Amino acid sequence: MVNAFLNCFKIPELRHRLIFTLALLVIVRLGAAIPCPGINPAVLTEFFRNIVDQGGQGDLLGMVNIFSGGALENCAIFSLTIMPYISASIIMQLAASVVPSLAKIAREEGGRQKISQYTRFGTLLLCIVQGYMLATAFENPGQLLSGIEPIIQKMGPLVADPGWFFRFTTVVTLTAGTMLLMWLGEQITDKGIGNGISMVITVGIIARLPAALANLWGKVSTSAMSPLLVVLLLGFLFAVIAGTVMITQAMRKVPVQYARQVRGNKVYGGQSSFLPLKVNYSGVMPIIFASSILMFPSFFIRTLFPNSEMAARIIAEISNQTLTHYTLYALMVFGFSYFWVAMMFNPTQIADDMKKHSGFIPGVRPGAPTAEFLDFSMTRLTFSGALFLTILAVLPGIVSGALKVPMTVSTFFGGTSLLILVGVMLDTMRQMETYLLQRHYDGFLKKGKLRGRSFGGQAATGEALSEKKMFWLLFVVAVILIGGIVASLILHR
Repeated sequence: MVNAFLNCFKIPELRHRLIFTLALLVIVRLGAAIPCPGINPAVLTEFFRNIVDQGGQGDLLGMVNIFSGGALENCAIFSLTIMPYISASIIMQLAASVVPSLAKIAREEGGRQKISQYTRFGTLLLCIVQGYMLATAFENPGQLLSGIEPIIQKMGPLVADPGWFFRFTTVVTLTAGTMLLMWLGEQITDKGIGNGISMVITVGIIARLPAALANLWGKVSTSAMSPLLVVLLLGFLFAVIAGTVMITQAMRKVPVQYARQVRGNKVYGGQSSFLPLKVNYSGVMPIIFASSILMFPSFFIRTLFPNSEMAARIIAEISNQTLTHYTLYALMVFGFSYFWVAMMFNPTQIADDMKKHSGFIPGVRPGAPTAEFLDFSMTRLTFSGALFLTILAVLPGIVSGALKVPMTVSTFFGGTSLLILVGVMLDTMRQMETYLLQRHYDGFLKKGKLRGRSFGGQAATGEALSEKKMFWLLFVVAVILIGGIVASLILHR
């Protein structure tokens, strides 16, 4: 494994892509530390440190802060994160499945570029709306953040000069920050390594790891948590990660046979292949949908009835770690798993495409029987995937409530964060392994099987880094990582 990472820097193209990706991710982290004009970030930082990170505000604010990599608690220019782009992409995917005109555009040549352009315009509109809502929330934090009033009395107002000018500058700043993040993600996808948008989210999640370690160390140092419990938690964490990797990679390979066709003097087809049906076909989308929908009732009730005791009890029952909250959350995750598969997986279209290319599943007649077989198989697989997602979604809250672990720590035991981390890491390692195998290096998982094999009859050539340059490159990367961890630990003391 270590040799595979070192070999990545010996391939010129891969080395340039890795350095380019790291450079842009540094810009992403810098933007998460630059506060918006007219805001006192120390107030919100203190609020997150004393209340949200300890689970006092439920999972919502902590989840948003994790996705932003701490940008929300810093009132930074990247506070909206890349989520407006993700939301616009989901809306366009759902619309393309429902609206026939959009589905036709997506299948045309160059249609994907048009869909991407529509997604960018949708991102801009969402940024303006969400930016204005966040600006008004900054002006009146007490209406949405219970427990922030004593901090404001102690440290001063969050916004020194509220008004339309502050709202305008904040909306422009937050919109520009999100559009810049979207552009950086697209550049990483084109010129770097991995999926850029996913990498932006992943680096924000990883940036919260030092704070989680600091909270965990604080619990141990104050004898609030036994060291043996910490060891058991780490072992449990590795088991959860291993299970997540297995379910993420698990699929059913449906065999497909293509009939032999003679066209002129050439023979086509006659090959065997397979159709991969993933167990976790919906990925992280059901958890995102369920979290978003659970957010709105609390938001509207708090806005419409700010001083009602009944409304406060309803919000506490829905938002906090209660049986009602976990029941609703689990049912939504399970249901949205089937909903996403029903919207995105079209067995009739797959069966028609197979029939057009003279393909068939052995033992199943082409056409409608094939579509019914695929629908039945996918329904059974989705049950296992939905059950796994439901357990993974409620696991962080259970760990936090049962073991009194801070939310910054328990979020790494499941939910959206762990799924995104595992998915992005696996995808990035696949891309890196492709470069390694093409240049006759060992990959991350398979050793020596492709060494010395010729690809296309030509040997791969490239300029390798010298040991001295390799040492200084790794030294600089290590200094940056260690410096970031130390700075984060100091800030979260």
